[in-house]
Amino acid sequence: MADAPQASATNKPYFFEDLTHGLAATFAKTVTEADIVKFAEVSGDTNPVHLDAAYAATTMFKQRIAHGMLSAGFISAAFGTVMPGPGAIYVAQSLKFKAPVKIGDHVTARVEVTGSVPEKKFVTFKTQCLIGDKVVIDGEATLMVPTKG
Repeated sequence: MADAPQASATNKPYFFEDLTHGLAATFAKTVTEADIVKFAEVSGDTNPVHLDAAYAATTMFKQRIAHGMLSAGFISAAFGTVMPGPGAIYVAQSLKFKAPVKIGDHVTARVEVTGSVPEKKFVTFKTQCLIGDKVVIDGEATLMVPTKG
């Protein structure tokens, strides 16, 4: 993982031809109370484990946790803003939620090119969200990526 070349937020999109096996990019954000409240409002997911501290204290988590899809959204942010960037379109995403994300956690979404389907201009990626070195979401995505031509 440490040897993978890293993409950077240059606001310049990567084209299909630019994406090589092992190329990786990250997007990071600290989850706030406001993020969770806004996500609940936008998504309609008002599960009390996300919003009600007294209720959450009775769960296995013992405290409020962020929506899994809020954290998964950071993967989308990496794709949309860092690599491949504007013009890339999601085709598929699998996710395994491995650990909770809490208010104040600094989540890093990491995407890494694992393959391509040239005739469709599809690129596959390993996708993860991490808190430090701990993987909290593990998955794989396929995106359709514009070509230079």
